[in-house]
Amino acid sequence: MAEPAKSSPLSELRIALPSLPMRLQEVGRFVAANDYDATTRSMRDLAAEAGADPAAFTRLAKAIGYSGWDELRAALTEARRPSQTAPFSGRARSRRPGPNADVSLVTDKLEAEAAGLPRIPAQPIAEAARSLHEAKRIWIAGYRSCRSVAELLNYELRLFRPEQVQLIGTSGPDDLDLGAFRRGEAVIVIGFLPYTHASVRVAQAAHHCGATLITIADSLSAPMAEGADHVLLFEAASSPGFFPSLTGAIAIAQSLAAVTFALGGVAAKKRLEHTEARLAAASTYVSEKG
Repeated sequence: MAEPAKSSPLSELRIALPSLPMRLQEVGRFVAANDYDATTRSMRDLAAEAGADPAAFTRLAKAIGYSGWDELRAALTEARRPSQTAPFSGRARSRRPGPNADVSLVTDKLEAEAAGLPRIPAQPIAEAARSLHEAKRIWIAGYRSCRSVAELLNYELRLFRPEQVQLIGTSGPDDLDLGAFRRGEAVIVIGFLPYTHASVRVAQAAHHCGATLITIADSLSAPMAEGADHVLLFEAASSPGFFPSLTGAIAIAQSLAAVTFALGGVAAKKRLEHTEARLAAASTYVSEKG
């Protein structure tokens, strides 16, 4: 006989709410309404927003059968994780058929993509860009769909730092690049759930050698974020459609490039002008007159 499906932590929380003390009910309702934040933000931050004592989150977790907040947070994180066998089809939602159903989906998706960008904080990106500016060399890793974001960032940075930026895995097996990381360099890893083993290996190699690790991810609990010096978060799962959104990741990548260039000052501008002249001499672009 098949085992019964395990109830979700949110279901357990909602069932338990009526029997909890009034203050824990308030904290429980806050967690239920903000389960994404509960998986990505610290207990202290959550408590400040909820207007509660941080210890109340621990008491809430214990009241519904968990050993503490960390265990409940882990359960909430796991509950948000899509099936590894169907991470994308599991996101698909049936929509009411109609003559404008396709237009409605496009509108909903564009609105969700646009709404997610203002929620990306600027300060962490600026701080990460300063680390890139100071780095002797910049390594960039992105796998599967995130390869496109990595290639875009690699292209933009190489326009004004052509000899100091490398996309991991382009000149041979990845492990050759991982062994070349050095202290004083920066490693950027891009990914969202479901996370690839390769991205985790890159992050671990960067951390172990003392390089500055910058992670662009959808969650603070992403395995590539462990030990990272900078974690830049984007909302991958917030937009409709079968595939997570990369809009935020692209915006972060382009912002990193823009700020790193600005920090480079006159030297960066001269290198960019040299690159432009070389591309023009090679007739890379179509002439506006032609």
